[in-house]
Amino acid sequence: MRNKFAQERGAALIVSLIMLLLITILAITAFRLGKSNLQIVGNIQQRDQATAAAQAAIDTTVSSVQFIATPSSPVPNPCKGTNTLCIASSGAATTAGTGEIDVTVTPACDSIEPIPVTALNFADPNDSGCLVGAGQNFGVVGTNSNDSMCSNSVWNIHAVAQDTVTGATATVDEGTGVRVPSWTTCP
Repeated sequence: MRNKFAQERGAALIVSLIMLLLITILAITAFRLGKSNLQIVGNIQQRDQATAAAQAAIDTTVSSVQFIATPSSPVPNPCKGTNTLCIASSGAATTAGTGEIDVTVTPACDSIEPIPVTALNFADPNDSGCLVGAGQNFGVVGTNSNDSMCSNSVWNIHAVAQDTVTGATATVDEGTGVRVPSWTTCP
């Protein structure tokens, strides 16, 4: 009878070692899956921060009409070059060299279209300067056309954000319209 128990003791040891090996493999697999999921979430967060920084730079550019007068230097208070803003991860603009995200802004004039006098609101003080008809350069020169003295300029503001710490990038394009005098042309 002793031989039978001796064989069972060895089998229990082998089964225990196999179970320990399987549990170890399961724990390692769970750790690796958790680590890759954490990296994915971190990458998404960095991309979202870069996108938010690009949008903030566009908002800063559009809030100042400087981009209409000087599209090659559209950004007020640039930190690196004429069209670059430095933005911290908190979203605030910073000085040169202290920003974590550099955003390059490039505005482009797409078109300028005259506003017809019939599209203006006579009671609106913002439209009062546009109410006089614009003179024609064709047909009977000097007569008034149906166009007002104002035009709508349509701009595409292109922003590329680069996170200097992580290397994450984001590109945002936004259109905007600005009222300009009728004699204005796209730069």
